[in-house]
Amino acid sequence: MEMQQIKFYQTGTFTVGNRLLDEQQRSVQANMQRTNSLNSGHRACQGCGEALGARYAIDAAMNATNRQLIAANATGCLEVFSTPYPETSWQIPWIHSLFGNTAAVATGIAAAIKVKHQKGQGGDVRVVAQGGDGGTTDIGFGCLSGMFERNDDVLYICYDNEAYMNTGVQRSSATPPAARTATTMAVGAAPGNTFGQGKNVPEIAMAHGIPYVATASVAYLRDLEEKVSRAMTLRGARYIHVLVPCPLGWGSAPHDTIKLARLAVETGLFPLFEAEHGEVVGSTKIRHRLPVEEYLKPQKRFAHLFGKNEAVDTIARIQAMAERNIRKYRLLDERRHG
Repeated sequence: MEMQQIKFYQTGTFTVGNRLLDEQQRSVQANMQRTNSLNSGHRACQGCGEALGARYAIDAAMNATNRQLIAANATGCLEVFSTPYPETSWQIPWIHSLFGNTAAVATGIAAAIKVKHQKGQGGDVRVVAQGGDGGTTDIGFGCLSGMFERNDDVLYICYDNEAYMNTGVQRSSATPPAARTATTMAVGAAPGNTFGQGKNVPEIAMAHGIPYVATASVAYLRDLEEKVSRAMTLRGARYIHVLVPCPLGWGSAPHDTIKLARLAVETGLFPLFEAEHGEVVGSTKIRHRLPVEEYLKPQKRFAHLFGKNEAVDTIARIQAMAERNIRKYRLLDERRHG
Protein backbone atom coordinates (compact mmCIF):
# COMPACT_ATOMS: atom_id res chain seq x y z
CA MET A 1 0.00 0.00 0.00
CA GLU A 2 1.33 3.42 -0.92
CA MET A 3 2.10 5.54 2.15
CA GLN A 4 0.94 9.14 2.31
CA GLN A 5 3.74 11.61 2.90
CA ILE A 6 2.83 14.07 5.65
CA LYS A 7 4.94 17.19 6.00
CA PHE A 8 5.33 18.64 9.46
CA TYR A 9 5.92 22.38 9.28
CA GLN A 10 5.69 23.28 12.95
CA THR A 11 8.99 24.58 14.32
CA GLY A 12 10.41 25.14 17.76
CA THR A 13 8.79 22.00 19.18
CA PHE A 14 9.39 18.27 19.32
CA THR A 15 5.70 17.35 19.54
CA VAL A 16 3.71 16.07 16.58
CA GLY A 17 0.02 16.95 16.62
CA ASN A 18 -2.28 14.26 18.01
CA ARG A 19 -4.34 14.17 14.83
CA LEU A 20 -1.40 12.49 13.06
CA LEU A 21 -1.32 9.61 15.55
CA ASP A 22 -3.42 6.50 15.98
CA GLU A 23 -6.07 6.98 18.64
CA GLN A 24 -4.36 4.67 21.14
CA GLN A 25 -1.15 6.66 20.81
CA ARG A 26 -2.70 10.01 21.65
CA SER A 27 -2.11 11.63 25.00
CA VAL A 28 -4.67 11.48 27.80
CA GLN A 29 -4.89 15.28 27.66
CA ALA A 30 -5.94 15.06 24.00
CA ASN A 31 -9.01 13.01 24.92
CA MET A 32 -12.17 15.08 25.33
CA GLN A 33 -13.35 12.47 27.88
CA ARG A 34 -10.40 13.05 30.23
CA THR A 35 -11.41 13.51 33.85
CA ASN A 36 -10.03 17.04 34.34
CA SER A 37 -9.12 15.81 37.82
CA LEU A 38 -7.81 19.26 38.73
CA ASN A 39 -10.43 21.47 37.17
CA SER A 40 -10.34 25.13 36.20
CA GLY A 41 -11.07 27.78 38.80
CA HIS A 42 -8.12 27.08 41.10
CA ARG A 43 -5.90 29.93 42.27
CA ALA A 44 -2.46 28.93 41.06
CA CYS A 45 -0.11 31.64 39.84
CA GLN A 46 0.31 32.32 36.12
CA GLY A 47 2.54 29.71 34.54
CA CYS A 48 2.41 27.38 37.57
CA GLY A 49 4.19 24.16 36.64
CA GLU A 50 2.70 22.30 39.61
CA ALA A 51 -0.86 22.89 38.41
CA LEU A 52 0.07 21.39 35.05
CA GLY A 53 1.98 18.50 36.57
CA ALA A 54 -0.84 17.55 38.93
CA ARG A 55 -3.47 17.66 36.19
CA TYR A 56 -1.34 15.62 33.81
CA ALA A 57 -0.37 13.02 36.42
CA ILE A 58 -3.75 12.50 38.09
CA ASP A 59 -5.64 12.45 34.77
CA ALA A 60 -3.23 9.73 33.61
CA ALA A 61 -3.70 7.79 36.86
CA MET A 62 -7.48 8.06 36.58
CA ASN A 63 -7.32 6.83 33.00
CA ALA A 64 -5.09 3.87 33.97
CA THR A 65 -7.36 2.81 36.86
CA ASN A 66 -10.72 3.20 35.15
CA ARG A 67 -11.34 6.19 37.45
CA GLN A 68 -10.97 4.08 40.60
CA LEU A 69 -8.61 6.37 42.48
CA ILE A 70 -8.24 8.21 45.79
CA ALA A 71 -5.62 10.95 46.30
CA ALA A 72 -3.99 12.13 49.53
CA ASN A 73 -2.45 15.59 49.33
CA ALA A 74 0.18 17.21 51.56
CA THR A 75 -0.10 20.78 52.74
CA GLY A 76 1.62 23.06 50.27
CA CYS A 77 1.06 25.11 47.14
CA LEU A 78 -1.04 22.46 45.42
CA GLU A 79 -3.36 22.06 48.39
CA VAL A 80 -3.62 25.80 49.06
CA PHE A 81 -4.43 26.96 45.55
CA SER A 82 -6.79 24.08 44.75
CA THR A 83 -8.90 23.99 47.94
CA PRO A 84 -9.48 27.42 49.51
CA TYR A 85 -12.26 26.62 51.99
CA PRO A 86 -15.08 25.92 51.21
CA GLU A 87 -14.15 25.47 47.53
CA THR A 88 -12.27 22.77 45.65
CA SER A 89 -10.99 22.23 42.12
CA TRP A 90 -10.62 18.47 42.60
CA GLN A 91 -13.02 16.22 40.71
CA ILE A 92 -11.87 13.02 42.44
CA PRO A 93 -12.00 11.58 45.99
CA TRP A 94 -9.32 13.69 47.68
CA ILE A 95 -8.08 14.13 51.24
CA HIS A 96 -5.86 16.84 52.72
CA SER A 97 -3.18 15.59 55.10
CA LEU A 98 -0.68 17.46 57.25
CA PHE A 99 2.57 18.75 55.74
CA GLY A 100 4.61 15.71 56.71
CA ASN A 101 2.34 12.65 56.87
CA THR A 102 0.91 12.28 53.36
CA ALA A 103 2.62 8.94 52.76
CA ALA A 104 1.25 7.63 56.08
CA VAL A 105 -2.29 8.83 55.32
CA ALA A 106 -2.16 7.23 51.86
CA THR A 107 -0.84 4.01 53.42
CA GLY A 108 -3.82 3.98 55.80
CA ILE A 109 -6.24 4.44 52.91
CA ALA A 110 -4.59 1.60 50.98
CA ALA A 111 -4.76 -0.65 54.06
CA ALA A 112 -8.47 0.08 54.53
CA ILE A 113 -9.16 -0.66 50.86
CA LYS A 114 -7.27 -3.95 51.19
CA VAL A 115 -9.38 -5.03 54.18
CA LYS A 116 -12.62 -4.10 52.41
CA HIS A 117 -11.46 -5.98 49.32
CA GLN A 118 -10.78 -9.09 51.43
CA LYS A 119 -14.33 -8.85 52.74
CA GLY A 120 -15.67 -8.64 49.21
CA GLN A 121 -16.58 -4.98 49.57
CA GLY A 122 -15.74 -2.28 47.07
CA GLY A 123 -13.79 -2.49 43.84
CA ASP A 124 -10.11 -2.32 42.99
CA VAL A 125 -9.52 1.25 44.15
CA ARG A 126 -5.94 2.57 43.91
CA VAL A 127 -4.20 5.24 45.96
CA VAL A 128 -1.97 8.16 45.00
CA ALA A 129 -0.13 10.43 47.46
CA GLN A 130 1.16 13.78 46.28
CA GLY A 131 3.18 16.62 47.72
CA GLY A 132 5.75 19.27 46.95
CA ASP A 133 9.47 18.98 47.54
CA GLY A 134 9.20 20.46 51.04
CA GLY A 135 6.54 17.97 52.13
CA THR A 136 8.42 15.14 50.43
CA THR A 137 12.18 15.60 50.76
CA ASP A 138 12.11 17.36 54.15
CA ILE A 139 9.08 17.31 56.45
CA GLY A 140 7.52 14.12 55.10
CA PHE A 141 10.72 12.21 54.46
CA GLY A 142 10.38 9.83 57.42
CA CYS A 143 6.84 8.77 56.51
CA LEU A 144 7.89 8.40 52.88
CA SER A 145 10.84 6.14 53.76
CA GLY A 146 8.53 4.05 55.93
CA MET A 147 6.11 3.66 53.03
CA PHE A 148 8.99 2.51 50.83
CA GLU A 149 10.37 0.12 53.44
CA ARG A 150 6.99 -1.55 53.97
CA ASN A 151 6.36 -1.61 50.21
CA ASP A 152 2.87 -0.18 50.74
CA ASP A 153 0.62 -0.17 47.68
CA VAL A 154 0.79 3.58 47.00
CA LEU A 155 2.09 5.71 44.16
CA TYR A 156 3.77 8.80 45.64
CA ILE A 157 4.21 11.75 43.28
CA CYS A 158 6.51 14.63 44.24
CA TYR A 159 5.96 17.90 42.37
CA ASP A 160 9.39 19.49 42.73
CA ASN A 161 9.63 23.27 42.35
CA GLU A 162 12.86 23.29 44.34
CA ALA A 163 11.87 25.40 47.38
CA TYR A 164 9.08 26.16 49.86
CA MET A 165 7.17 28.38 47.46
CA ASN A 166 3.92 28.57 49.43
CA THR A 167 5.56 30.11 52.51
CA GLY A 168 7.91 32.61 50.87
CA VAL A 169 10.50 30.78 48.76
CA GLN A 170 12.66 29.27 51.50
CA ARG A 171 15.32 26.67 50.73
CA SER A 172 14.40 22.97 50.75
CA SER A 173 16.66 19.97 50.40
CA ALA A 174 15.70 19.97 46.70
CA THR A 175 16.98 23.52 46.10
CA PRO A 176 19.87 23.43 43.59
CA PRO A 177 23.34 24.79 44.37
CA ALA A 178 23.88 28.55 43.92
CA ALA A 179 20.12 29.27 43.75
CA ARG A 180 18.92 32.36 45.58
CA THR A 181 16.06 31.87 48.01
CA ALA A 182 14.79 33.82 51.02
CA THR A 183 17.11 31.76 53.23
CA THR A 184 20.05 31.43 50.81
CA MET A 185 20.61 35.03 49.81
CA ALA A 186 22.85 36.12 46.94
CA VAL A 187 25.43 37.71 49.24
CA GLY A 188 28.90 36.92 50.52
CA ALA A 189 31.79 34.99 49.04
CA ALA A 190 29.56 32.06 47.98
CA PRO A 191 26.12 33.56 47.19
CA GLY A 192 23.05 31.36 46.90
CA ASN A 193 22.52 27.81 48.08
CA THR A 194 25.52 25.79 49.24
CA PHE A 195 27.05 23.08 47.09
CA GLY A 196 27.08 19.57 48.53
CA GLN A 197 23.80 19.82 50.47
CA GLY A 198 20.36 18.39 49.80
CA LYS A 199 18.87 15.02 48.95
CA ASN A 200 18.38 13.06 45.72
CA VAL A 201 15.10 11.40 46.64
CA PRO A 202 14.72 9.33 43.44
CA GLU A 203 18.05 7.67 44.23
CA ILE A 204 17.05 7.23 47.88
CA ALA A 205 13.83 5.57 46.70
CA MET A 206 15.90 3.27 44.49
CA ALA A 207 18.04 2.35 47.49
CA HIS A 208 14.89 1.01 49.16
CA GLY A 209 14.54 -1.44 46.26
CA ILE A 210 10.89 -0.55 45.60
CA PRO A 211 9.17 -1.81 42.42
CA TYR A 212 9.24 1.45 40.46
CA VAL A 213 10.95 4.84 40.52
CA ALA A 214 10.88 7.46 37.76
CA THR A 215 11.60 11.11 37.08
CA ALA A 216 9.47 13.25 34.79
CA SER A 217 9.06 16.83 33.55
CA VAL A 218 5.98 18.86 32.64
CA ALA A 219 7.70 19.62 29.33
CA TYR A 220 7.46 15.95 28.31
CA LEU A 221 3.74 15.22 28.54
CA ARG A 222 3.68 11.77 26.97
CA ASP A 223 6.69 10.63 28.97
CA LEU A 224 4.99 11.74 32.19
CA GLU A 225 1.70 10.08 31.27
CA GLU A 226 3.40 6.84 30.28
CA LYS A 227 5.34 6.68 33.55
CA VAL A 228 2.23 7.28 35.64
CA SER A 229 0.33 4.68 33.61
CA ARG A 230 3.19 2.21 34.03
CA ALA A 231 3.27 2.83 37.78
CA MET A 232 -0.45 2.11 38.07
CA THR A 233 0.00 -1.34 36.50
CA LEU A 234 2.30 -2.31 39.39
CA ARG A 235 1.67 -3.13 43.04
CA GLY A 236 3.67 -1.99 46.02
CA ALA A 237 5.44 1.31 46.68
CA ARG A 238 6.14 3.47 43.65
CA TYR A 239 7.67 6.95 43.36
CA ILE A 240 7.63 9.55 40.57
CA HIS A 241 9.55 12.83 40.90
CA VAL A 242 8.23 15.56 38.59
CA LEU A 243 10.06 18.83 37.84
CA VAL A 244 7.55 21.72 37.95
CA PRO A 245 9.05 25.20 37.43
CA CYS A 246 7.69 28.01 39.62
CA PRO A 247 7.78 31.46 37.94
CA LEU A 248 7.34 33.25 41.26
CA GLY A 249 10.12 31.45 43.10
CA TRP A 250 12.47 31.03 40.15
CA GLY A 251 12.07 34.60 38.93
CA SER A 252 11.13 33.46 35.45
CA ALA A 253 8.50 34.57 32.96
CA PRO A 254 5.21 32.65 33.27
CA HIS A 255 5.31 31.80 29.58
CA ASP A 256 8.74 30.15 30.01
CA THR A 257 7.57 27.35 32.33
CA ILE A 258 7.60 24.60 29.71
CA LYS A 259 10.76 25.99 28.11
CA LEU A 260 12.64 25.85 31.42
CA ALA A 261 11.32 22.37 32.20
CA ARG A 262 12.72 21.26 28.84
CA LEU A 263 16.05 23.09 29.25
CA ALA A 264 16.60 21.39 32.62
CA VAL A 265 16.47 18.07 30.77
CA GLU A 266 18.47 19.13 27.69
CA THR A 267 21.32 20.51 29.78
CA GLY A 268 21.53 17.30 31.81
CA LEU A 269 20.65 18.95 35.13
CA PHE A 270 17.40 16.98 35.46
CA PRO A 271 17.79 13.47 34.00
CA LEU A 272 14.68 11.55 32.97
CA PHE A 273 14.90 7.87 33.83
CA GLU A 274 13.04 4.81 35.12
CA ALA A 275 14.20 2.26 37.67
CA GLU A 276 12.78 -1.04 38.88
CA HIS A 277 13.84 -2.68 42.14
CA GLY A 278 16.83 -0.37 42.46
CA GLU A 279 18.17 -0.75 38.91
CA VAL A 280 17.89 1.88 36.16
CA VAL A 281 16.04 0.30 33.25
CA GLY A 282 15.79 3.23 30.85
CA SER A 283 16.50 6.90 30.32
CA THR A 284 15.31 9.61 27.96
CA LYS A 285 18.13 10.67 25.66
CA ILE A 286 18.98 14.34 25.28
CA ARG A 287 18.01 15.41 21.78
CA HIS A 288 19.64 18.84 21.68
CA ARG A 289 22.43 19.12 24.22
CA LEU A 290 22.86 22.62 25.63
CA PRO A 291 25.21 24.32 28.12
CA VAL A 292 23.79 25.00 31.58
CA GLU A 293 23.89 28.76 30.99
CA GLU A 294 20.88 28.37 28.66
CA TYR A 295 18.87 27.10 31.62
CA LEU A 296 20.27 29.39 34.31
CA LYS A 297 20.09 32.80 32.59
CA PRO A 298 16.27 33.12 32.27
CA GLN A 299 15.92 32.68 36.06
CA LYS A 300 16.44 35.58 38.45
CA ARG A 301 17.37 33.16 41.23
CA PHE A 302 20.65 32.68 39.33
CA ALA A 303 21.06 36.31 38.20
CA HIS A 304 23.99 36.86 40.57
CA LEU A 305 26.01 34.38 38.50
CA PHE A 306 25.87 36.66 35.46
CA GLY A 307 26.60 40.13 36.84
CA LYS A 308 29.57 42.37 36.11
CA ASN A 309 31.89 39.65 37.32
CA GLU A 310 30.49 36.43 35.92
CA ALA A 311 30.81 33.54 38.40
CA VAL A 312 32.77 31.35 35.99
CA ASP A 313 33.88 28.84 38.61
CA THR A 314 30.36 28.39 40.01
CA ILE A 315 28.88 27.92 36.54
CA ALA A 316 31.61 25.38 35.79
CA ARG A 317 30.67 23.42 38.94
CA ILE A 318 27.02 23.36 37.84
CA GLN A 319 28.11 22.24 34.37
CA ALA A 320 30.12 19.45 35.99
CA MET A 321 26.97 18.28 37.79
CA ALA A 322 25.19 18.06 34.45
CA GLU A 323 28.09 16.13 32.95
CA ARG A 324 27.97 13.61 35.80
CA ASN A 325 24.26 13.07 35.21
CA ILE A 326 24.85 12.57 31.50
CA ARG A 327 27.46 9.91 32.17
CA LYS A 328 25.64 8.22 35.03
CA TYR A 329 22.28 7.87 33.29
CA ARG A 330 23.67 7.57 29.76
CA LEU A 331 21.65 10.50 28.51
CA LEU A 332 23.37 10.88 25.15
CA ASP A 333 22.66 8.80 22.08
CA GLU A 334 26.19 7.79 21.09
CA ARG A 335 25.17 7.43 17.45
CA ARG A 336 24.20 11.12 17.35
CA HIS A 337 26.74 12.64 19.70
CA GLY A 338 29.74 10.45 19.02
